Amino acid sequence: MIRLTRQYEFSASHRLHSDALSEAGNQRIYGKCNNPYGHGHDYVLQVVTRGPVDPETGLLLNLDRLDALVGRVLLGDFRNRNLNDLEDFRALVPTTENLTAVAEGRLRASWPEAYPGLPVELVGVRVLETARNSFESSRVRNDII
Repeated sequence: MIRLTRQYEFSASHRLHSDALSEAGNQRIYGKCNNPYGHGHDYVLQVVTRGPVDPETGLLLNLDRLDALVGRVLLGDFRNRNLNDLEDFRALVPTTENLTAVAEGRLRASWPEAYPGLPVELVGVRVLETARNSFESSRVRNDII
């Protein structure tokens, strides 16, 4: 089995705010990230895959196809957007934890159509928010070789 991690970059903004909390509660929990005007990040998204190498091509998967999938189901919506405006975050605070879960869910839903019949699986995603903060789906962490 071979693992392949492909990396993508995108910029987006968000405001961390929960309608379930008071203004004081939001300020206490989210601090400066609760700024009513939002703030932005230059995110790095890593898509982690795993499978056998195709003996005919010597490849795990076609990178152009992966790039097209990630562009269609993630980057087209996330890039240069306010994440609060996306339907995915109508009921979710757009924390990077939730962004990671949404990204993985979208990719998983589209994976069978993008790679029908191929033994390549999506292990998960990792999202780097800052130089100090990164978030990954649990399957990425638990599947380390």
